[in-house]
Parts: sequence; structure tokens; C-alpha cells
Amino acid sequence: MFEYAPAPESRSVVDLKPSYGLFIDGKFVDPADGGSFKSINPASEEVLAEIAEGGAQDVDRAVRAARKAYDKVWGPMPGRDRAKYLFRIARIIQERSRELAVLESLDNGKPIKESRDVDLPLVAAHFFYYAGWADKLEYAGFGRRPTSQHSGAYPQPLGVAAQVIPWNFPLLMLAWKIAPALAAGNTVVLKPAETTPLTALLFAEICQQADLPAGVVNIVTGAGETGRALVEHADVDKVAFTGSTDVGRAIARAVAGSRKKLTLELGGKAANIVFDDAPVDQAVEGIVNGIFFNQGHVCCAGSRLLVQESVAEQVLESLKRRMAQLRLGDPLDKNTDIGAINSAAQLSRIRELTEAGAAEGAQQWSPPCELPERGFWFAPTIFTGVTQAHRIAREEIFGPVLSVLTFRTPAEAVEKANNTPYGLSAGIWTEKGSRILWTADRLRAGVVWANTFNKFDPTSPFGGYKESGYGREGGRHGLEAYLNV
Repeated sequence: MFEYAPAPESRSVVDLKPSYGLFIDGKFVDPADGGSFKSINPASEEVLAEIAEGGAQDVDRAVRAARKAYDKVWGPMPGRDRAKYLFRIARIIQERSRELAVLESLDNGKPIKESRDVDLPLVAAHFFYYAGWADKLEYAGFGRRPTSQHSGAYPQPLGVAAQVIPWNFPLLMLAWKIAPALAAGNTVVLKPAETTPLTALLFAEICQQADLPAGVVNIVTGAGETGRALVEHADVDKVAFTGSTDVGRAIARAVAGSRKKLTLELGGKAANIVFDDAPVDQAVEGIVNGIFFNQGHVCCAGSRLLVQESVAEQVLESLKRRMAQLRLGDPLDKNTDIGAINSAAQLSRIRELTEAGAAEGAQQWSPPCELPERGFWFAPTIFTGVTQAHRIAREEIFGPVLSVLTFRTPAEAVEKANNTPYGLSAGIWTEKGSRILWTADRLRAGVVWANTFNKFDPTSPFGGYKESGYGREGGRHGLEAYLNV
């Protein structure tokens, strides 16, 4: 066996500041009460920077700045001019992609090859895509500008958008939220997750570099109370949230009865269905990508593997062999497949649920794996002998843990796949096109992948059913959430 030599990416491309303020009205400012918290590297527990903690006064300042920019500058600006700023931001993201990728891996714990080759290209692509829509909103299918030949409502921006994003894809979720909002003519106050604020703050510098008008994008860092103050602010017109289902419920209650428009992208417990005619090696690669990509910190992760009984033994044997080749370690090493768990709290949650799985009788297996002494780590794990009653089959673990169930008929596969309060995504593995269409038509999931998994494109809408939220992000559909139609 050949041994991999270390291939670390250099940290020197990132200019980390000792402390960061709030980004309000085009400049970095101190919080009103002087509060702060630390952002740490989950792979080493090293403190990366001191981050300002925004309170209600800071949120109010940011919303007022966004309202002023919307009324005076961004709202009245022609779409073709808004597009120029978005194109400029997209190009700067490409130019600084290495810096952004390294910072993302430092702050989040994900492998550099994922942040470099997946996250950053998609971030730039979203800004490029929505820049193209900025002057074409009347052709998006939501109404056209009235003319003598055609009368109807022309889609208009909503105003100020409050956006709260999670820690699993910090920069990509920022792009999913900010790009369509700006293209539609809205201004933004965004709160990044408290464990991963650094790439959002670097994006604030990119907004300055692009000469984006002051107040169009505001970034207020903080924890749950900061997000609550933002969501509940009376002068916010739109709330967009990606995160846990429990927080999503609280936000829905908070905006109920108000004029605020709301989209929620919440949790998932996706089924990855492998039929007996599936190409096993290809399916195994899809299974690994579906649950171990980004350490399983993916809302649409294929965390429930449903395998047809006749091929279950073969698939599991191949899967274990493939898992033994996964490399866990330094996120900045280009050879790393499994990085660090994002936080001590998330690691505790993963451990709690895996212990429950073992206690309830499921068989736990992990490949031989040496975990680093410092940082937050969890070995890639599969559970066999799982039933639908097990907690690990019902609750979102949000970690590198796969529950394996079996089925005999396609109808049973669909029934088990849909037996969940979630409905965000699913995967199908088979050589029969008719079986793909039959199964996909019956799955209650917002996104269904066929013979692949975790494929994203800015032109394609993403979102779920049931407790996975409502509304769509991405594509033409992603514009609707930011337009008065």
C-alpha cells in the first residue's frame, strides 16, 4: 500500500484579524453593548478571532441602514445596474476563492477539497446566475411590466430581507440567500451562525471591494438572541431561515399574523434507495458521498440507506471496504475525506444518538480510524439491523452516521422512505429508467436524485415538504420568495 504524504494547504493566504466588528451601513462598527464571542477552529480548538455580538440595538441599526438603502438607492436602481454589482461580486469571489476556501475550512472544519472544489465554485455560480436575472424579472413568470399589448402586475421587491443561515455551508448558504434577494431589488440584514462567522465577514469586505452601496448588505454576528431580534424586527419585510426544524417552528410562530413573507429550509432524513439492479460500485460511491460529504453536516444527507434484500450483503461488503479507505484528519490537508465536527455541542448530539442506536439493538460499525487528540472528531459509522422505530432512523443526526434498512419490493421501499416527518431529498439507484420515474413520482421529497447524490446547480430549485420547510431556493423559483407577486 502506498502511503499518502501530507499535502497541507497554506494558511498564509488568509489574513485573519484578531477581532471583527459588525458590518452595518457599509462599514465595520462596534456593537452597542461591547459584547463578543470567540470563533474557534474545530479541528484544533484554536481561537481564530474575537467576534462582535450584536444585540437588539445593533439589529435596529442594521435594519434602518437596509431600509434607507432600499428606499434611496437599491430599490429604485434599474435592474441592469444591480446586475453589474452582482457580476462584480461574483468575479471577486472567484479571484479570492483560495482565500475563502481556506478560511471556510479553518472556521468550519470541512475538508479543503470540498470547500475549494464544491462550495466556492457554487458560491460564485449563484451570484453569476442571479446577476443575469436582475434585469429580466418581468420574464421570470411572475408578471410582466404593463404595456399596451399586455397588462398585469410587474414583480416588485419586498424591501428589507432578514436572513439567518447555518454553520454547515456558511458561504454557500450566504450566496443562496443574498444573491436572489439583491437581484430582486431587496436589501439584506444577514446573521451567520455563531460558530462560523468568518467567511461572512470576509464577504462584507468583498462588498466594500465591489463598491456596493452602503446599507445594501449588512452582517450582524451573534447567537440565537441576535437572530430572534432580527426575525422579530417590525421593519423587516421578508424572513429567510435555514437551520433546524425546532428553530424553524419558533420563527414561523414569531412571524405568524404579520405581513412578513417567510421561507424555511429545515432538517431532513433522506432515504437513499438501492435496488437489486443498481451498479454496486457506483451506488457505493453515491452512498459515501450522500452521508460522509461534509462530515454528514448536510440537511439533505442520505442518512437512511434502503437496500433491496437480495443485494444487501453485497452492498454492505463493498461499502465497508470503501469506508476503510476514507481518510480522517486535518481539514487543510488535500488528502482528507472526513474533517472535524463543527462544534463540541454537535459532537455531543452525534454521540447521544449513536449511543441510543446501540442501546436499542442496532449493530454499530466503523473502520479502523485514529482520531486526533485535539478538536472535535467522529469516525464514519454505519448501523445495521435498524428498524423504523429506532431513533437513529427517525431523528436527524447531522453527522457521519448511516442507518441501513432493507426492503423486498419497490412499494415497500417507497413506504419506508416516506415514513418520516421530513421530506427534503431522496436518492434512487437502479438501471431501469421506468423504475426511477415510478419511484420518484411516489417519493414525498423536494429533491430526488437518480444514480447520483448531492448534485447542486444554481438554476435548479431546492426545498422540501412537511417538517423540511416550505418555499424554494435556487433557480427561477428562488426569485419568487423575494418578489411581491
